[in-house]
Amino acid sequence: MTPKKLFRSKTNRILFGVCGGLAEYFDIDPTIIRVICVLFIPDLVIYFLLALIIPEDPR
Repeated sequence: MTPKKLFRSKTNRILFGVCGGLAEYFDIDPTIIRVICVLFIPDLVIYFLLALIIPEDPR
C-alpha cells in the first residue's frame, strides 16, 4: 500500500486547491473544509501559507 501524499487539488479547487487537496487527503467532503476555513478567520492565513508550501497534484 502506498502512503498518501498531500497535494493541492487540480480538479477540486476554488482558489488554490488547498481545501480540495485536504478533503481528498482525509477523504471528506471539501465543503466541510471550506466552511471551517471561512468560519475561522485565522484559518485563512494558514490557507495561504499552505498554498505556498503544498505542491500541486502532478496528475
